[in-house]
Amino acid sequence: MPTSLPFAPTRQRLSLMLILGASLALSLALITIRVFVTHQLTFVFLLWNLFLALVPFGLSMMLGLAAGSLRRGLLLPVGAVWLLFFPNAPYILTDLFHLEPRPGVPYWYDLGLILSCAWNGLMLAYASLLEMQNLVRRRVGTVAGWAFVTVALVLSSFGIYLGRYLRWNSWDVLTNPLMLFYDILNRVLHPLTYPRTYGVTVLFSVFLLLGYITVRQLGQITNEEER
Repeated sequence: MPTSLPFAPTRQRLSLMLILGASLALSLALITIRVFVTHQLTFVFLLWNLFLALVPFGLSMMLGLAAGSLRRGLLLPVGAVWLLFFPNAPYILTDLFHLEPRPGVPYWYDLGLILSCAWNGLMLAYASLLEMQNLVRRRVGTVAGWAFVTVALVLSSFGIYLGRYLRWNSWDVLTNPLMLFYDILNRVLHPLTYPRTYGVTVLFSVFLLLGYITVRQLGQITNEEER
């Protein structure tokens, strides 16, 4: 994965989108085959989750492509929408909770299906975050770029908890803001009452950050070897 996506040649962006497109096509094929074989819609919801994971990726690519001509007044609102939808991408990792033996389909098939979707969610998240980090870095510096990454992943991990355990969605910020704010504030003010909140948030924050750093380092090694 390139380490400077927002300012990389269009050819590199196209290559990334083709690879991600092929990977998404695999997930789509696995889900479609399962529906035809079982006549059940068991994992069709993963298509919606993948669509939601594509939203922040699309926004970040748009910002990256328009980085040179983007007005400062647009960066903040578009970035806020990106941050609101960003947790939907790594959230798909938690869909492994749905894995269990089911009649009519081999266990290994469902494992591969869910892992495929989880992988796509994670890669879309990292590609999107890489775009945003480089955009922030070019505007306010390297330290600010990494601070942005850390904050985004911590908030995303908290969002994963809100989505998986409290069943909140990104659009609830608009449709049910008071109840959402109450649940968030309650857990901030009473941390000892909700250990799972902080356990999930810290664990996913560390996992996602280490994974992101690993992906970036692999990209740097590849770039150095190609020089």
